[in-house]
Amino acid sequence: MPSTTGAPLLPPEGSRGRRLFRIVRGIVVEVVLFLVLTILSPLLLGVAAVVDLVLWLRSRKPWMGVRIVLLIWWFLFGELRGLLGVLGVWLLAGGPWGRDTPARRRRIYRLQVGWAAGHLAGVSRVCGVRFDVEGDELVGEGPLIVMARHASVVDNALPARLISRPHGLDLRYVLKSDLENLPTLDIGARWVPTCFVRRSGGDPGREIDRVRTLAMGLDGKRDGVLIFPEGTRFTQRKLDALKEKATKPEHVARLARLRHLLPPRSGGPVALLEEAPHAAVVIIGHVGLDDLHGLGAIWRGGLVGTRVRVRIWRHERDELPTGRDELTAWLFDRWQALDDWVDEELARRAVPGDAQAVAA
Repeated sequence: MPSTTGAPLLPPEGSRGRRLFRIVRGIVVEVVLFLVLTILSPLLLGVAAVVDLVLWLRSRKPWMGVRIVLLIWWFLFGELRGLLGVLGVWLLAGGPWGRDTPARRRRIYRLQVGWAAGHLAGVSRVCGVRFDVEGDELVGEGPLIVMARHASVVDNALPARLISRPHGLDLRYVLKSDLENLPTLDIGARWVPTCFVRRSGGDPGREIDRVRTLAMGLDGKRDGVLIFPEGTRFTQRKLDALKEKATKPEHVARLARLRHLLPPRSGGPVALLEEAPHAAVVIIGHVGLDDLHGLGAIWRGGLVGTRVRVRIWRHERDELPTGRDELTAWLFDRWQALDDWVDEELARRAVPGDAQAVAA
């Protein structure tokens, strides 16, 4: 049985009225868009097919117009299905008289996995994306602190597919506050330990303390916390800006070696490591989803036929140092090792005829 009582639920921030407005607005927008897209789908798909055909004849560009229509429809379908799932959990928990219970948390965790993995399954099928995973056997049992590379709008769902679903792990997520605009998360994610982080907030110490709460009671075989240490998706512009701003010699030296990852924001990850001294660390790296930062990048066709290579590392807790400074240095070393691996994989893909570079 998973541990469902160790970590507290973090209450929503801001006024209740503002949050209610945000939820209602989000639900209305998703329902209206889904209905409009469904009704107009024959027309939209027809127009998209004509545009795709012209672009293919002109430059052999992949048929992305049709795919984007299908991807948006599948995303909205998944959102509405998730909302119905949340409604079902709410009713089973007692409706307006419901409260936080282990049963409600277990149901939300299962719903969370199906929701995220479902979104990724749609992308995989529509765009022909395939995943080659190395190190899956290393995941093992919890408690775990999972740290993942963040390079695209697609990789948010990778932990659900790679960690939660195949290994039966219940992940507590650290998410950016922008995702509160998805009503599925704004409602459902509140019913399991989840921290929505405001990256541009004026009190980073408070945000770190909120992240720390996710590691409370992290001691069961199915327990885990997921964090993206970079805090945002990688772009070369962001990395260059950080390199220009760096003034401390140790920061300049660390940043100088990075090529494909942003430096980890150590506050949250180190707080989790301190709060859960018995948890192992699992690191997820991937190559193949780079430069996919939005619909514009997807429109260019880089996602079609992509073969994504994923590698998983596991570090037992006795391998890690104990002091805060030492943990910070360890984290930067691991992130540099991940950056080196990404660089090697990208170089290998650039070699003509390399099997990993051939579109599936």
